[in-house]
Order: sequence, then structure tokens, then C-alpha cells
Amino acid sequence: MNVHYDFRFQDGRTVEFKVTDKPSRPSGSLPSWTKLEHCQCSNCPLNTAESPHCPAATEILPVVEAFRDEDAYQKVEVKVTDDRRSYLKQTALEEALRSLLGLKMATSGCPVLSELKPMAVHHLPFANTDEFIMRSVSHYLLQQYFAKRNHQTPDWELKGLVERNQRLQLVNQALWQRIHSVCKGDSNLKALLNFFSMASSVSFSLESQLRKLEAKMGGEGA
Repeated sequence: MNVHYDFRFQDGRTVEFKVTDKPSRPSGSLPSWTKLEHCQCSNCPLNTAESPHCPAATEILPVVEAFRDEDAYQKVEVKVTDDRRSYLKQTALEEALRSLLGLKMATSGCPVLSELKPMAVHHLPFANTDEFIMRSVSHYLLQQYFAKRNHQTPDWELKGLVERNQRLQLVNQALWQRIHSVCKGDSNLKALLNFFSMASSVSFSLESQLRKLEAKMGGEGA
């Protein structure tokens, strides 16, 4: 997986990031907010002896530092290129950052966020809530189909999907607390809040979200 995010600001500035399926390995001294014990997630399975720094925090560090002073609602042109196609959009900075941060967190090596890695491999930039629900449910149901083929008990009721997003919410909340103190602008914070909102849509309102999709797809709920 090789995904390039190219940001172009209205004043001509450009910023570029590359995301692969392997966690980056930052060198040099790292800021204190990346230490594992700093706002450590309540459901984190790691310990400081084996992992002194939070994998997700170190992965998003370059993005946080690049946009820490930026206004979330300023317009940017963003080009996203992977091995198959390119996407181009004029949008608010926070929407593009939500997409980039979500991808980097899923590939960071965090044991909890790694549950999103199968979706990250088929990354869809700028996905809205409907698309996030569709992709989350589709990926999960495909995993259950493979489980059944391998003589395991599938979860057709999506209970595991809800539980997974509840775990993701705890991580996202802790990451928001980590970067809150270092960001003068609100772009990173708004992006994480929107990512949190999408995870919440699976945890707290999956049934209503599915009914909306059913209606749009011409199902019985239409």
C-alpha cells in the first residue's frame, strides 16, 4: 500500500505525506505527548517497558506538527494518489485531515486501531458517514463469511462490529486529549472529532444508520 496525500493551500504552500502499510519509525527525540503513559488509552494493551511511546501518536506526529497552527475550515486542494487511481478535491482542511489521520492511525501498529487495517488497504479518501457505514459493515460481513468458510462461528448480528467501534472510540478520545495541548489551530482537533463521530455512528446508532442505507438501496424500509 502506497498512498500519497498532497495538500495545496490558497497561499501556494504545499505539504505532502506518504502512507504505507508499515508503521513509520521516527528518529530523534519525540515530544512528551507521544509517550505511552501520557493520556494512555484506558483499553491500551501495551506497557511502557516494551513500548515507551504510543504507536498511534508517533505515527500522526508529523501531521499534527505540520497543521498544528492551521484553521480547520480553510479551503485546500488535496490530491490523493494510490497504486490504482487518483482523487482530487477542493475541501475544508479538517475533512482532508480526517481522511489522512484515519489512514495513518489504522496503519500505525496500535493493537486496537489495527482492526481498521483491512479497510485502510482499500482506502477511500474523503468518505462521508454513509460510505463509512457501508464500508465498515461490508468489510465486517466479508470477515464473517470467511469465518464461516473456515468452520468458525460467524457474527451476522454485527455485535462484534459495534464492540470494535466502542474500542476505537476510547482510543480516539485519548488521542484527542494527547494533541489538545499542543495545537494552537483547530484543524487536527476537528479532524479527530469527526473521525470520532463516525465511529460513534456505528457504536450508538448502527441500526438507524442501516435503515437509512436500506431505504437508499430500495429495501423493505424504503
